[in-house]
Amino acid sequence: MNNVTVTDNSILCSRKGELVRISACGENAIRFQGFPDCKVIDEDYNLMPQKTECIIEAHETWATMTCGKLKCMIGTSGRVVFHSDGKEILTEKPELTFEDGYRNYTNKGSGLWSARVTFNPHDGEHFFGMGHSWDNGFDLKGSSIDIRNVNAKCTIPYVYSSLGYGFLWNVPSTGLCELSNNRTRWNSDCCHAIDYVVIAGTPAECCSTLADITGHASEMPEWATGFWQSRLRYETQDELLSVARKYKDLGIPLSAIICDYFHWTEQGDYKFDPKYWPDVKAMTDELHEMNTKLIVSVWPTINEKSENYWHMADRNMLMRTVHGSDRVFNFYGWQAEIDVTNPDTREYVWRRLKENYIDNGVDALWFDEAEPEIHPEQFDNLIWHKGRADKVALLYPYYYSKMAYDGFKSMGRDDIITLTRCGYFGSQKYASLVWSGDIPASFDSLSHQVKAAQNMAMCGIPWWNTDIGGFYGNNIESDDFRELIVRWFQFGLFSPVMRLHGSRPKHGERTTGILEPSGDPNEIWSFGERNFRILKALIMIRENLRPYIQKQFDIASEKGYPVIRPMFFHHPDDEICYTLDSQYFFGDDIIFAPIVNKGQTEKDVYIPDGEWVLTKDKKIYTKGHYTIEAQIDEFIAFVRNGSDLEKCFEL
Repeated sequence: MNNVTVTDNSILCSRKGELVRISACGENAIRFQGFPDCKVIDEDYNLMPQKTECIIEAHETWATMTCGKLKCMIGTSGRVVFHSDGKEILTEKPELTFEDGYRNYTNKGSGLWSARVTFNPHDGEHFFGMGHSWDNGFDLKGSSIDIRNVNAKCTIPYVYSSLGYGFLWNVPSTGLCELSNNRTRWNSDCCHAIDYVVIAGTPAECCSTLADITGHASEMPEWATGFWQSRLRYETQDELLSVARKYKDLGIPLSAIICDYFHWTEQGDYKFDPKYWPDVKAMTDELHEMNTKLIVSVWPTINEKSENYWHMADRNMLMRTVHGSDRVFNFYGWQAEIDVTNPDTREYVWRRLKENYIDNGVDALWFDEAEPEIHPEQFDNLIWHKGRADKVALLYPYYYSKMAYDGFKSMGRDDIITLTRCGYFGSQKYASLVWSGDIPASFDSLSHQVKAAQNMAMCGIPWWNTDIGGFYGNNIESDDFRELIVRWFQFGLFSPVMRLHGSRPKHGERTTGILEPSGDPNEIWSFGERNFRILKALIMIRENLRPYIQKQFDIASEKGYPVIRPMFFHHPDDEICYTLDSQYFFGDDIIFAPIVNKGQTEKDVYIPDGEWVLTKDKKIYTKGHYTIEAQIDEFIAFVRNGSDLEKCFEL
């Protein structure tokens, strides 16, 4: 091919209206970039390409790059085909006649484009990943997925295919992913290039390579593997301490308690209101004596009443808009939002956080609304330090987590964890614990979360959790909710982090003049005596499992394996495992099958190869389908025969 230039690890192919670069990116990983401006723009975003040996061949009508088991071929027409171990796994599909239009670009001015690339579909192919969503989806084949972040939807544009490859869309803009039956298509609303990485291998191999090129997860602090207590919201220092004291008096280990939003004086002040929180250091000292950590909520919102507003506004540390006011969030009035893509913003806000929270003994932070949440959701109207928001929209939670991580590291801290309502490639290396946002308190929602957990697990973000019980709605005294909270608590037991949270409707009268009052109680003794006994027992089992869970986090950090693993993760050649949306591996040696339906007391489960011991009766099960009973005080979990985990379930 006379339009091809070959280097040690890349192929450059010049065509009418496009310059293509194909480069080795990591073990069994190849990166494709298409530049409609016909010049290379070296922007990796959060990607960390690895030096990898590859073999490049250039012939008259085609050129190939082979990287391990993965081969990429580009022909004179510009068409790109990927093979793994000699099998075709991904082939561009023409949108137009005469074998043209594999990649399409529309100029938006100023060197920016909307762009899309289309691939052939495969019958029987299954897709998993794309972060988490409130949608009821597990196998994403046939889905159309908006690439954008909103409350309860965190988009990580990566999928694992049952054909044995992973696909990373390295374009942080808003867009659309189409995994339809007639095509697979990736669309960007605003970018300077089509940019993606294909990874060949088993689920485990792809997860390892994904970690290599996006960052390995931090080491999970040992204290974080226990039980976390939270609710919307503790109004006062005395109220929060009274809850922690009761857990201690009851002999129930409490790893962390959370102080939620509106403990502050104004949005954007980053400090406790001394009227209701008179001695923060005394509070944290007492909590630490009880071996309980304090986590405090932080929002990115700020208004003119804040002591920080004008300093930040005058130094362009806030989000700006193309049209209209910089007020982009409406909650108790219109608020501006901080621009965490600006390093000056991160440095300034961290100083405030350290001075008012960390120096007073606060152990960790909770970055709420980290998508960011804006009203209305018009990213093309936002201007950030990093660029137009519709071009870099997905990067916000990454830099939000980076702010806390860099700040704690500057203090010499290694026990870092930040609870965030969103994430992106690389967030894991900044100790981001992503949670699934404000979700309904319902059985349907619980079912969705089990599926969301597994899809998120395939995206390189091993630290994940959900609000046990759901966030909003339901009555703590109703039979329906009391059944739901137990089943969700069981799911929480077998989640990376076990955190109780929720906004329970307030049935009493306000007792203070606080702007945002607390809802009903949301502690384990709040849901009836029977439930209290059940939930306490689950917490004690969690305590027994903590060394095992810590080991799984170590594996996640070292190898890139998630803690929650879909059944196909360990059995990619078992077709049945691609259909099992409501059971999963919890680490190496536990299979958990949650009850997710109201009134359900038995469940069909599938055991793959090996011998597995049902924890509740010690019976051994081998490969096959079984119906297992589970009353309200029982759960369905198996441990690998020969492991030492059986004793963890004995109380």
